[in-house]
Amino acid sequence: MASVRPQPLQDAYLAEVKRQAVPVVIYLMNGFQLRGVVKGFDPFTIVLEYEKKAPLIYKHAVSTLSPQGPVAGPLVPEETEALR
Repeated sequence: MASVRPQPLQDAYLAEVKRQAVPVVIYLMNGFQLRGVVKGFDPFTIVLEYEKKAPLIYKHAVSTLSPQGPVAGPLVPEETEALR
C-alpha cells in the first residue's frame, strides 16, 4: 500500500496565490522587494511576473512572501492537519 504524502505547506500556499492571482511582495534576503503575481513554482524556484518580466527567483534567496490581498481557501491540506 502506497503512503500518501501530504502536500508541503509552502506548495499549498503558493498554489493558492497563483490560482487566485493574488499580488504578492517577495522580500529577498538582501532586503530587495519584488512585487508581482506568482506564475509558477517548483521545489527550488518561483516565477514572479511583474513589469512585463518573469524572473526565476531561487527560494533560498527569499526571506518572506506577503500577499497583498486575501487568500481564500484551505492553505493546509486535511492530511497535514491530521498529523498535528
